[in-house]
Amino acid sequence: MNEVGEIAPSVLDTLEFSAALERVAAHAVGPLGAARVKARRPGRDPDKVRAALAQVAELQSLLITDDSIRAEPVPDIAPALDLLAVPGSALDGLTLGLMAATLVAARLTAAELGRLAKDAARTAALRVEPPPKDMDARLKAAIGPDGEVLDGASRDLAKARKAVRDTRQRLIARLEALLHGLDPQDTVTDATVTVRNNRYVIPVRATSRSRVGGIVHDASASRATMFVEPPEVIELGNELRDLEAAEQREVQRVLRELTDLLRPHRERLAAAWEMCIAFDDLCARARYAVEVNGFAPAVGDGPLEIHAGRHPLLEGGEVVVVPFDLELASDEWTVLVSGPNTGGKTVLIKAVGLACLLAQSGVIPPIGPQSRLPIFREVFADIGDRQSIAASLSTFSAHVAAVRDILERAGPTSLVLLDELGSGTDPAEGAALAAATLKALTRRHAVTLTTTHLGALKKLGAETVGIVNASLQFDAETLTPTYRLLKGVPGRSYGLAIARRLGVPADVLREAEGAVPDAERALDALLAAVEARAREQEARAVALDAAETAARERAAELQSRLDDVTERERGLLARERALDKEARERARAYLLEARKTVEAALGQARAAVDEATAKQARRMVEEAIEKTNEPAPSETRGTGGRFEPKVGDRVQVGANSTGMVVEVRDNGEIVVQVGSVRVVADASQVQPTAR
Repeated sequence: MNEVGEIAPSVLDTLEFSAALERVAAHAVGPLGAARVKARRPGRDPDKVRAALAQVAELQSLLITDDSIRAEPVPDIAPALDLLAVPGSALDGLTLGLMAATLVAARLTAAELGRLAKDAARTAALRVEPPPKDMDARLKAAIGPDGEVLDGASRDLAKARKAVRDTRQRLIARLEALLHGLDPQDTVTDATVTVRNNRYVIPVRATSRSRVGGIVHDASASRATMFVEPPEVIELGNELRDLEAAEQREVQRVLRELTDLLRPHRERLAAAWEMCIAFDDLCARARYAVEVNGFAPAVGDGPLEIHAGRHPLLEGGEVVVVPFDLELASDEWTVLVSGPNTGGKTVLIKAVGLACLLAQSGVIPPIGPQSRLPIFREVFADIGDRQSIAASLSTFSAHVAAVRDILERAGPTSLVLLDELGSGTDPAEGAALAAATLKALTRRHAVTLTTTHLGALKKLGAETVGIVNASLQFDAETLTPTYRLLKGVPGRSYGLAIARRLGVPADVLREAEGAVPDAERALDALLAAVEARAREQEARAVALDAAETAARERAAELQSRLDDVTERERGLLARERALDKEARERARAYLLEARKTVEAALGQARAAVDEATAKQARRMVEEAIEKTNEPAPSETRGTGGRFEPKVGDRVQVGANSTGMVVEVRDNGEIVVQVGSVRVVADASQVQPTAR
């Protein structure tokens, strides 16, 4: 978002826009990415702003669950790219090393963007294909980390450097032998072979210079020592210089060769470099959005609407920031914020201005979800002391000059921020000028936020369509600000209350209170009543929330207890069925045993008892056995087979519940104890259970 809008640098300075971008840039991994963030300016194209914010929001959502996403820092290769455009030019070793580092970073960045393509299409759109990979290997083999050309750059370079090293060693050895062979009176203490003017020399006393001979290349400051190249090594020194020159020619040839290797790919190099910087810029903005828990606002549609807004320069500091909500209706354009000093009014209007500027610059500001920000083509701010001694302007004159400029240029696409409008002169005249200014801006549909202490301006919200009052809540008991924004309610100044708390004499305060106009006193009393009512409503809302929470907790507890009772009931039913089954099986076993006994007895008694009697006895036993196979033999009482339960009977209620009758009522209802729960049912709706 580098499109520059009609926003003066002085306005950006007033709102501390650069300081806010510094916070964002701190998340970049490289200086070029940080510089790209700091260079951002508000754009005016809604589509471009939406696209930029959507891209940041997309990467932000991934960073919340995957913190491994990383950009790669790249060096500044802009001068190198310019030089590549010049035919026949050659990059030096250090610059080629920077190009090699850029290629490595570009490949890592391209791979990372490719990995994100599935989940972040907008982010992956930054990806470009780096130059051929064989260039990386060639540069790595030829250029060292510090930009030196390595021996492996070419075979001729390796041979030239070996010849230089061998010749240098022979030269130094010859000079050391000559030095050690000199008379101690001719040389200096701790003399060693050294270099002067790129020639190897030995130090000798000035008085011995003629005896040693050779070429003098330098002398000490006192002229007592001469640095001499003896005649015996002059030819060897010349040979070394020739070999070093040959080495440098080969180095230059290698540098030109590597430069020519890069030159055809200049455009792709530039695109890959730009990809790395753009991704670093995007990652910084996305990480900032995660840090401040910001949400991308809707842009350009509808009136201003900010939820959970916080000042970007206060968010994340030691002071706990109280979020604010500011929502304008479609027919509201001006917000008049009143209240005492230190209440945060100036911070509020600056926060709104910064949120809009950051969003239009492609940065998600610290605001909550469902926020909406219009696109402002112009932003005006008259905040702080504008006194200018050099221009012979008082504070009031400077403010009036600023307001004049705003009135000349502000329109329906403008955001106007005015601090303490109408102050610095006679209150009556200042209020009149301020009211006329606000009405003019409102008629033009310029979104205007202004702070004021003037009581006369507080009436505008009730009298003028498009102007709405607001205040930052102040604790009347402790006389401390709460920083909570209240729309539709003007704020009290609390000037006399603060003076009383600070110990101003009572007689002075009484006289001051008596001098307050009746209208002002009545308005202050009304505002005090409104604030008291608001506090009462807030306390009631808190109590209702607490009661609702307690009710939910109690309902959850009762549901848990009911679940426990139901589970226990199921357990009891299962156990009762098991006992019934066991009883039937025992009875059947006893009867079968009895049948065997009877059969034996019948066998013995057949001789004495007739066959009919024996058959009847066998039938009685078999009927008893058959009855044990029934799941729950019914019991009836009364007439006509109708079951009449009585206290102590076990009965079945419904499909799955059984229990004991504990009460029989005259109206035909019975009370059944089912587990720990008593159930009232009609006697006709229950059935007896097995004994």
